Amino acid sequence: MNIQWYPGHMTKTRRMIAENLKYVDVVAEVIDARIPIASRNPDIDDLVGSKPRVVILNRADQADPATSKLWGEYYRSQGISVLECDARTGAGVKQFSPIMRSALKEQIARWKEKGQVGRPVRAMVVGIPNVGKSTFINKVAKKKSAKAGDRPGVTRGKQWVTVDQGLELLDTPGILWPKFEDQTTALHLAFTGAVRDAIMDVETLGCHLMELLALRKPEAITARFKFVPEEGMTGWELMELGARKRGFLISGGEVDLERMANILLDEFRGGKMGRITLEVPADLKKGAEDHGET
Repeated sequence: MNIQWYPGHMTKTRRMIAENLKYVDVVAEVIDARIPIASRNPDIDDLVGSKPRVVILNRADQADPATSKLWGEYYRSQGISVLECDARTGAGVKQFSPIMRSALKEQIARWKEKGQVGRPVRAMVVGIPNVGKSTFINKVAKKKSAKAGDRPGVTRGKQWVTVDQGLELLDTPGILWPKFEDQTTALHLAFTGAVRDAIMDVETLGCHLMELLALRKPEAITARFKFVPEEGMTGWELMELGARKRGFLISGGEVDLERMANILLDEFRGGKMGRITLEVPADLKKGAEDHGET
């Protein structure tokens, strides 16, 4: 399954981010705590360059806490500040302003030396589609100032949001990259709804998710579908057994795999399968080795 999705407006978004970087002091990158690799656009590193960075691990309430801790340690080792939060409920959001100012403490000290006391910190908020940027900004600003939605591509134009006298945010539309070199990344984005379901075969997607869950969180399958995944079972076998356990049958006693796939994706995305992180920091090293990098 070859997943590619790069709507035309994303080229415009990339240009807009590049043009507006000079107006901001720091870049806040919202990523999905369940897929910290796949939900980071590699183009952002090139676009942002040496600009101070804060990574926001959103949906941390749905991610495995022990793995989120590992990711926090990884990013901090890279000189990047980290905030774990759940934008939907607002958990952790109050720490955003202090973390932003901490990331810019040297710059703020220079402003004070120049007599620029009270100058607001200006931050650009970036990220891939459907990662929760607008919901996060609304929680930070305590108002519905950024348009939020549960589908990719809701935020189309830039907009400034004043959080308080000391912090201003520039919201930007979600941006993917022109081509997914690694289909694992594409699949992980699809699992979480960052790319439209309409561009892929949902049954095949469900099979891939089942295989990954059997590897990373088999107890989640047992809890939701009442069977223990056996080593070596394919995604199709896992899907078929899960469908039978749920009673998803059609005429002739055949299993309804399409219904099973849709239910599986809905339950994973809704957090009903427990706190699951599909990627760990060690996957970064493996990915580099797979691409012949050191």
